[in-house]
Amino acid sequence: MERDRNDSGLVEKLVKLNRVAKVVKGGRRFSFSALAVVGDRQGRVGYGFGKANDVSDAIRKSMDRAKRSMVRVPVKKTTIPHPVTGKFKSARVLLRPAAPGTGVIAGGPIRAIMEAAGIHDILSKSQGSSNAINTVKAVFQGLEGLMDAKEVATNRGKNIKEMWG
Repeated sequence: MERDRNDSGLVEKLVKLNRVAKVVKGGRRFSFSALAVVGDRQGRVGYGFGKANDVSDAIRKSMDRAKRSMVRVPVKKTTIPHPVTGKFKSARVLLRPAAPGTGVIAGGPIRAIMEAAGIHDILSKSQGSSNAINTVKAVFQGLEGLMDAKEVATNRGKNIKEMWG
């Protein structure tokens, strides 16, 4: 599910909606959990997890939390600057830059994050757990490990021209 919001310019994607049941004396009591990704397609992306007794409330909560947790992802043309591996619990995600025109080679939650971030060419491999929540957290852990060329140059005390030759 994808929604474009014109007022804020953000892309909202629902990654997973789950119905959970609590067994009580009178039977089962159902509630819903939602995992959402929000991005501006220009390098900013965030995720949120919301739980409520109603589907729409759970989705709204997850979207609000995603907007509050947005991070900047360094983008080099239409891909990421260098390969990176993200780990969270038993979920491992390998992200590699790809040549222009390759497209987003990713499944499920990883595809939603990359499209919301505005990354058009990337190769990915999800290993270990297929749990959507842990996979999303692993992707964000990997994205936090990405370094921008300007950042690397300043850390080394050089400018970009000196670094690239």
